[in-house]
Parts: sequence; C-alpha cells; structure tokens
Amino acid sequence: MGLGFRKSFKIAPGVRVNVSHRSVGVSAGVKGLRHSVNSRGQSRTTASIPGTGLSYTSTSSSKRKYKSSAHNNRQQLVRQQKELAKLEELQRAKHEVEVFENKIDLIKSIHKECDDTFDWYEISQSRHPYHTNNQGRNELEAMSKLANFKPTFMQKMLKTVDKEEQKLRDEIIQAIEQDKLEFEELKRTISIANKVLQEDVDAYFQVIDELSPLDDLLEFGSGFEFFIEDPRILEVDFNVHSKNIIPTQQKTLTKTGKLSVKDMPKTTYFDIYQDYVCSCAIRIARDMFAILPFEQVIVNAMDELLDTSTGRVDSVPILSVKFEKEKLNYLNFETIDCSDSMSNFVHNMNFKKTQGFKPVEKIQINL
Repeated sequence: MGLGFRKSFKIAPGVRVNVSHRSVGVSAGVKGLRHSVNSRGQSRTTASIPGTGLSYTSTSSSKRKYKSSAHNNRQQLVRQQKELAKLEELQRAKHEVEVFENKIDLIKSIHKECDDTFDWYEISQSRHPYHTNNQGRNELEAMSKLANFKPTFMQKMLKTVDKEEQKLRDEIIQAIEQDKLEFEELKRTISIANKVLQEDVDAYFQVIDELSPLDDLLEFGSGFEFFIEDPRILEVDFNVHSKNIIPTQQKTLTKTGKLSVKDMPKTTYFDIYQDYVCSCAIRIARDMFAILPFEQVIVNAMDELLDTSTGRVDSVPILSVKFEKEKLNYLNFETIDCSDSMSNFVHNMNFKKTQGFKPVEKIQINL
C-alpha cells in the first residue's frame, strides 16, 4: 500500500485550500453544493440532499479535446517517437552488453593467436635470380609488358605511341632498381638466418625487435622485457597492468532488455584476472617458439600488489612458468582452460578465488 498525504486549510467561510502530494486545489460552496478545482486542471461539482445520503458528482478536465486529423496525427507521431526512442535505448543497451562480453572473450582467448613458424634453415637456403646474375622477377615482368605492347587506335590517332613505349621503358628501369632492393633485403635476411642457426644471441634480439610478435598485446597496456643467457632458453618479464584491463563492473540485460550495470563480484573478477594472465603467458611462449629455436621459454607475469610488510605497492611476480616446446604444442588451444593448463608445466602461482594472486618466486634458470 502506498503512503498518501493530504491537508486542508480554511481561508474564508465556505472556502478551503486542499494540499496533497499530487496537486494543490481550492474548494468552495455551501452545505449540499460544493465546487473544487486543482492544479492538474481538473474540476469537480458535488450536489447532495442533506440527510438522505443522495449525491451527484460531475468532473471535468481543462484538457482540450482535439477533433482535427492534424492534431490526431500529431499525437500518433509523438507516441511513435517515444516508441522509437525506447527501441533505440534497448539497441544501445544490447550493443553495450555485446561490447562488454566481447572484451571478456578477448581477455580469455589471447593464447589462441600465434605467429607463423619460421624455418630458418629453409630461409638460409633461399636464392634470388641475381645470385646467378639473372634478371629479377620485376624486370622480367616489365620487359614482358613492353614486348606485348600493342598501340590502340586512339593512341595512333593522337600520336602518343612513342610516349607510351617510353613509359614502359622507364618502368623497366624502375623494376631493375626494385629487384636490386629485394636482392639486398634477401641477402640481409639470409645473413640473419645463418646467425640464428649459429645461435647468435644478438641475432635473436634483432629478430624479436623486427618481428614484434607481441605488439597486439601492447593494446592492453602490457609491456615486455627479454633476457637470454643461454641461446636455448628465453626469459620474458611480462607486465600485466591488470587495473587497466580487467573491468570492475559487469553489464547485462534485464528481462525487459534494459542495461544493468553492477559491480563485478570479486570471485568473477579474480577468475577473469587469472585467465588473462595465464592466456598471455601461453601466447608469449607460443610466439617465441614460433619465431626462434628455443627449447624453453620462462614467462614471469609481473603486477603491482600491496606488500603488507612494507605497506607499499610494488611490481612483483604473480606467475612464473617454464614452458617446454613439445608439451606446449601438445595442448588443444581452442578448448583448454588456461589457468588449469599451468599444471602441465613447472610453475609458481599462489592464487585464491576470493583474494586473487599473491607474490611468488621466479623460476630459476639452470644453465
């Protein structure tokens, strides 16, 4: 039952002011006949026969009733506009929820992407026509265009045949220069391939720098540091920056299709956080194994946590995992739970569903 409010004040004989939560009104009259009006534009007249219990009440509204088709159409258009606005609101709500759900999917599926595998031996055996002083691909194509050139009727009429032929000769010169550039680039790539095969650590860093396999993770605010003490083992420090990535609110649709925004439960937040960290760790290892001949990749996920012993927030390792190439490639990346998959590898992780990550020690490299 709703609460009501009503108060009446007498301001003159037979005249009263009535105040309620809905309107303010004035009533006047004598016993048996009374008339009242209120701020909502309504008026009421009540006539009664004292002592009989019989009465008659008539009400009216100041709201004008329009009969013209123009006014009726206007009212219909106003209703349609309200319905369209409501529909647009529902569409916006649906879109916001889809964007939120897509972000969560992206966070949990980073490990599914991977660079193509590089075969450095095959690259080292690559050959270009210039290796045998033959003509390059671009030059041959340009010469073929000149040899097959047939002037059109309009070119003959306008006397532009010589101009078109000269244009094709210029294209041959440009093609020769392009072939030279491609040949120099190929020689540089072959040189890098040979250094990689010789386990040259500087060449490893050059490959990582030029290929930038983890650039898409930078969109999430992540950062990386690479360490190589043994050409067979890569160590990567991965800066998580979870506060910039994991949402603290979740968006859903109500039964009526409206947007509902609520604080994300701690357990849900920490679950997404753990999946993100483990998914990134797998992705880093996959990319590094794909582009360079490492046997092991150690990934240290670093994030800022409160050190209760000092009262300060520091960047500390929250996951340290040693991936072995053969074991990693055995996983079905489409169906694994990234957090559960850590059990396949030597790792340090202290995670509680209601508290999240705790600091751990980095895995030591045994040389």
